[in-house]
Amino acid sequence: MIDFEIDGDDVIFTYEPEFDGGRERVMEELKAHRRVTIAKVFHFRAQDVIEHGALPEVEASGFGFRFGVRREGYIHVEGRILGIPNSVLLADADIDLSKKLFVAVRDTSIFRRLAQLYAQDQPIVIGGKRADAIPAQTYRDLLRRFPNTTELNRYAQARVATVLGDHIDPLRDARERYEIYLNRRPTLARASLEQRELVQADFEKFTFIRDTIAQWLSAETHRSEKEWQAMILNFLLLIFPKYVAVLSNVTIADFYSKPGTKKARYIDLALVDAGGNLDVIEVKKPFDDALVGKGLYRGNSVPARELAGSIMQAEKYLFHLSKWGVAGEAKLTKDRGAELPNGLEIRITNPKAMVIIGRDTRPDGKPALSAAQRFDLEVIKRKYANMMDIMTYDDLLRRLDNILASLQRRGAQAVP
Repeated sequence: MIDFEIDGDDVIFTYEPEFDGGRERVMEELKAHRRVTIAKVFHFRAQDVIEHGALPEVEASGFGFRFGVRREGYIHVEGRILGIPNSVLLADADIDLSKKLFVAVRDTSIFRRLAQLYAQDQPIVIGGKRADAIPAQTYRDLLRRFPNTTELNRYAQARVATVLGDHIDPLRDARERYEIYLNRRPTLARASLEQRELVQADFEKFTFIRDTIAQWLSAETHRSEKEWQAMILNFLLLIFPKYVAVLSNVTIADFYSKPGTKKARYIDLALVDAGGNLDVIEVKKPFDDALVGKGLYRGNSVPARELAGSIMQAEKYLFHLSKWGVAGEAKLTKDRGAELPNGLEIRITNPKAMVIIGRDTRPDGKPALSAAQRFDLEVIKRKYANMMDIMTYDDLLRRLDNILASLQRRGAQAVP
């Protein structure tokens, strides 16, 4: 059992092994190596040990270790105790010390994950009034959202499904049913082909697309951004029929980041419409907290860091494309012309961007944003409407739902 005790300004980590031989194991580690690791997260040296007499609440079978010091409203913890290079500051008034503050399921170190986002000389501050602090409530939200055992098991299943899904039932059933339908339906060459059959073919197609995206969203755990881009890439030309080609990893020129030199930048995905006009698309992972920040600025919601960063990234791409001009058109047409319909040349004419990011609906169907946040998100979208379309994954599903509703209506009205 792990617990924490406050002794004046000292914070003591108490540990009582819950399995046979646990005490002996700790003692052997301390004697042989002068250090011991507990729960795969906490790392103590022999000099951190506190004698039982100094800690009456620690039973003879347990151990006490110096964990941290209370100073200036924070509990200061050396990074080496948590196995990271960063020192950790926990707001004394905001944080209740417990094992779950540091350890997630399967003995996953939460602070080791956080440390990957920080410079090594930057402290990790939780709670309190410091400008560099993660708000205590935000950290509690992180703990609540950290994957549990069920989610980790589902992730493992999803990873297997991603790799082997083409070979295992029922994962391939939807695609096989669709392909069987396509093989059975009349071809365009048949003079007797009816309008209703054409509408039904489109309905089956868009149903398959919608169900695939919805299934990915319902099973989303740790798929990478590249995987989401690859999945959306399969459907882009069907969902947005104005485009005739999707180009991946497009190299463009940047003459402005370092004046006097030319730097290569890379656009993950670009779209080319029927007139050859080039647009940019950014496909991000569907986090439900990637749209607006939880804090308010003078009563208003502002873009979350993920959304703000995506907007800035897209704006930079559009800027460099526009500045590249005619030379860029010629270069891109030469380099990527083989991926375009015959005779089509790329044009950079007031390019726009599309950003697919985040979720505004939770998996249980409830809104992920308050009414005020939804209003402010719409204001943000409209602010950038002249240069980019900002769509959530739920916007994409709603678009597909509207297409399906239209096809159903047209199918019912079609002449048999």
